[in-house]
Amino acid sequence: MFKGSIVALLTPFKDNKLDEENYINLIHYHLKNGTHGIVPGGTTGESPTLSYDEHRKIIEISVRETKGKIPVISGTGSNSTSEAVELSKFAETAGTNGLLIVTPYYNKPTQEGLYQHYKKINDNVGVPIIIYNIPSRSVIDMSVDTMKRLFELKNIVGVKDATGDLNRVDLSMKAMGKEFLQFTGEDNNALEFNKKGGVGCISVTANVAPKLCSEMQDASLSNDKELLSKAKKINEKLTPLHKALFIESNPSPVKYAASLLKISQPNVRLPLVEITSSTKKEVEKALKFADLI
Repeated sequence: MFKGSIVALLTPFKDNKLDEENYINLIHYHLKNGTHGIVPGGTTGESPTLSYDEHRKIIEISVRETKGKIPVISGTGSNSTSEAVELSKFAETAGTNGLLIVTPYYNKPTQEGLYQHYKKINDNVGVPIIIYNIPSRSVIDMSVDTMKRLFELKNIVGVKDATGDLNRVDLSMKAMGKEFLQFTGEDNNALEFNKKGGVGCISVTANVAPKLCSEMQDASLSNDKELLSKAKKINEKLTPLHKALFIESNPSPVKYAASLLKISQPNVRLPLVEITSSTKKEVEKALKFADLI
């Protein structure tokens, strides 16, 4: 269904407006460089500061430009259940292959509230749903028990795990088996995550290193010793970049990196700001280490 290097696609702005031409070019950049899937409207896509029209537009563009060559997993989460349902239904109508639904932020729902939130969305769509569990941003952590309950529903197929806790892979595997798709949301642990039974990474780094990220994923999901060795070497090459892209709040560093590669602009929307000069140096150093500039 879904696996490998799935890019959490950045959203380019020009004069603080969605740069549709640049967005289209980015999608074709990923098609050319082996990315296995794209997520429009996620955290890296600055979904909290996109207008409703912009959010819908990037989903439409993503579906249209990929032409079924790779899956589109649209970020349609919200801390308002009704808004998440509405955007998810729109994405399904637009032709998305799946949905990435973040746990509701700020509201701090209980585990039962989380279950009911996802159940409501599940009951209103007919496409696969990936839970996005990111306690560092949403302030709540969905338990494995709650995921197990949700996995019994028709459309819930897996999780993007941004807890950084590799033990969660084992716990989820024990509770739900291999059929429950586990993606890491942390580029820095992608190799180890896959070793434990993960199927890929919904990646920030893939925005600027798509070929390396897709090659690393392909190799790491193999049982071949030579390919696993290749995955390790690529991971070592990318490790400084994984770290540099999170010195400051995502996606400011990766947008700066994209500007150095001349594939996008560094512009972010307030309250995010462009990165400091010291962080720029670290990003540049990491890109050079990975032979990307």
